[in-house]
Amino acid sequence: MLSGSGSCCGSRSLVIYCYCRRHGSAEPELFIQPSWSSQASRMKGSRQTFLNLFCILWLLLLLKAASSSPLPHGKDPRPPSLPFGLYKGHTCVGCVLVVSVIEQLAQWHNSTVKAAVERLCDYIPEKLQGFCYVLAELYGPHIAELIDREMNADVVCHSLRLCKQDPGQPLCHLYSPPKVGLNTAIRKAKRIMKTSKDLKIFMGFSSVCAFPLLADLCEKIKHVLRNKLPFEDFDGDKFSTFPTLRGYHWRGRDCNDKNTTVYPGRRPDNWDAKSDSNCNGIWGVDPKDGIPYEEKFCKGADSKGVVLLGDSAGAHFHIPPEWMTVTQMSAKSFANLPTAFSDELDWPQFSEITGFLNSTIGGWTDSLYLRLRKRNRCNHRDLQNISQNGGSSGNLLSLIKSLARNQLLDNPAIVIYATIGNDVCNGERNTLAHMTTPKEMLSNVVQALRYLDSHLPNGSHVILTGLVDGRFLWDNLHDRYHPLGQLNKDVTYSQLYSFLDCLQVSPCSGWLTPNETLRNLTSERALQLSNVLKEIARSEKFVNFDIFYMDFPLRKTAEEWRKMGGEPWQLIEPVDGFHPSQVKPSPRRWVGAGGMWEQVGCWCPLLPQAPSWHATGMQVWGICLLKKRESHRII
Repeated sequence: MLSGSGSCCGSRSLVIYCYCRRHGSAEPELFIQPSWSSQASRMKGSRQTFLNLFCILWLLLLLKAASSSPLPHGKDPRPPSLPFGLYKGHTCVGCVLVVSVIEQLAQWHNSTVKAAVERLCDYIPEKLQGFCYVLAELYGPHIAELIDREMNADVVCHSLRLCKQDPGQPLCHLYSPPKVGLNTAIRKAKRIMKTSKDLKIFMGFSSVCAFPLLADLCEKIKHVLRNKLPFEDFDGDKFSTFPTLRGYHWRGRDCNDKNTTVYPGRRPDNWDAKSDSNCNGIWGVDPKDGIPYEEKFCKGADSKGVVLLGDSAGAHFHIPPEWMTVTQMSAKSFANLPTAFSDELDWPQFSEITGFLNSTIGGWTDSLYLRLRKRNRCNHRDLQNISQNGGSSGNLLSLIKSLARNQLLDNPAIVIYATIGNDVCNGERNTLAHMTTPKEMLSNVVQALRYLDSHLPNGSHVILTGLVDGRFLWDNLHDRYHPLGQLNKDVTYSQLYSFLDCLQVSPCSGWLTPNETLRNLTSERALQLSNVLKEIARSEKFVNFDIFYMDFPLRKTAEEWRKMGGEPWQLIEPVDGFHPSQVKPSPRRWVGAGGMWEQVGCWCPLLPQAPSWHATGMQVWGICLLKKRESHRII
C-alpha cells in the first residue's frame, strides 16, 4: 500500500495535470482554499465543498472497493472497514455500465471513443468534471483502444481488472460472449493493453480511504451513512437546515439549528406566542383577542407526525434512466447527480410516505404526509423517513435508534413499518438459507415495537405493511430490454439479473431468477413473514400506540393500471428492475399515498376530523409563512 507524502503528491499532481489541461488553472478547484468574506459564506462554501467531495469519494469507492462483503441484506452485518459495505462486484457493475455508455455515445453521435468520453464528462455538473477527467486520463486510452478493436464492455472491464473472477466461480458477463469466447477475448485484451504507471499506482491502493486527503472525509461519511443522522446538525436535535446527507430531505426542516428545543413535531412552547418552537410556521398572538395563533388553530387538532421505518422502496430509490440511455442523455440529465449521490440514490423528498417537494424526476409527489398536512396544516414539517437501502427487520433494530421523538415534549405519530422485501432478498448463492425465518421476524418486529413504545408519545399509531410478492418482477420484465440495451437490442433484464447474481450483488436472488421453483419458494417465505406481521397486529398490545396491518397491494395496483391502459412493467423502476416505480402517474400512487390514505381512513382513530377553522386558519397561516419568507417553497 502506498502511504505518506509520496502518494499524496502523486495523486494531487495527477489531478492538477488533468484539470489544468482543460481549464488552464494552476490548481484544481477541488483543492483550492477559498477566501471567505463572512462566516455565512464560509458555512455555505464548506457545505458545497463537502457535497462535491462526497460525490467524488462515492464514485471512487465504486471504482475501487476493498470490502469482500456485499451490501448488507437481511441479517448480514455491515462491514466495519468502509463507509459503506461496497463489494468488488459493484465495481465491476459500475465499470461495465460506464464503458457501455461510452461505447454507445460514440455509436450514437458517430464520434471517436475519446470524443465520447469527453462528451460524457461535459454532461456531468461542472464542479465534478475535474474528477471525471482524472478517470478519463487513467482509463480513457485503454478503453478507447479496446473498444476500437471491437471488445465489449465485459472484456474491457475484465482486462482493466475492475471485474475479477474468483477461484472456482464463473466468469461473469452482461453481454453475450464474443464469438472467440470470453476467456480468449480477455486474454487478447490483456495482451493488447499495456497498463500505464499511473494506472498501476491507482490500482495499488487497497482502499481509496488510504489517500491522506480523503481519510478524514471517509470518517465523516461513516458517521452520516452508518448513523443515518444529518451531517449538518449544529444543535444535535437530529434535524437540519441542509437538504441532503440525511438532512431535511429525510426529516422536517429545522427552523433554528442553534436551539435544541426547537424542531419539527414538538408540542408548542407556551403556544408559540413569541417564537415558532415546532417549525410549523404558526406563531405569534392575534392582536384582536390576544390568543396565540397556535392555540387558536391547533389546540384540539390532534396533530400527528408521519414516520416511515423502511427500506429503499420507502426511501424512493431511483436511478434516472436518462443516465444510461444515450438517446436521451444530456447535461440536464445529470444536473441532479450531486443531490442523488449525497442522498444515497434515494429521493425521500418525493416518496409516497414522506414526500413534500414537487418531483423533478417525473410524475408528481403525492404522499401520506402531504395528505395529512392538507387536512391539518398544524402538521407542517412533522415527517421522518427513517429508511435505508437494504433495510430489513434485522438491521432496522439499529436504524430505529435514529428516530427523533420525545415522549414528553412531542406530538404523537403515525408510524409506517414497511420492510417489503429484504427479509427474503439477498445476493447469496444459497439465498433460502439467508432469508429471515418467521421466528426471527417475530423477534425482530416485537423488539422494534418495544423500542417504539418507549419513545413514541401516547396516542400514536403503528401500521405494519406486508411483504411484496416479487414474482411480479420476473413475470413482467425478464424478456424486455433494459435501458442499456435499448439502442442495440442486446441487454434484457434477464441478462442483467444473471450478471448481478453471478457477481453476488443481486438485490434479490430469490425473485430475479429464471428458476420458477426458487421464485415460488421466495414468495412462500414472504407470505409467511407477512402472516407474522398480521398476527402481531392482532395479538400484541402496547401502552403508547395501537397496531394495524395492511397488505402491500401490488397486484391490485397492476389491475387498476391495466384498466387505465398501462402496462405492469411500467410500475417497476427501469434501471434496477427491482424497486416499485414512483414516477409514473396514478394508480401507482395507490400503493403508497392514495392506498395508504384510503386504508387509514377505514381506521377511524388514526385520522382526526379536519378542523372547522381550516379556511380562516389557512389565511392566517399563510401570513405567518410569508413572514418567514416561505410562501413559495413549503419545506
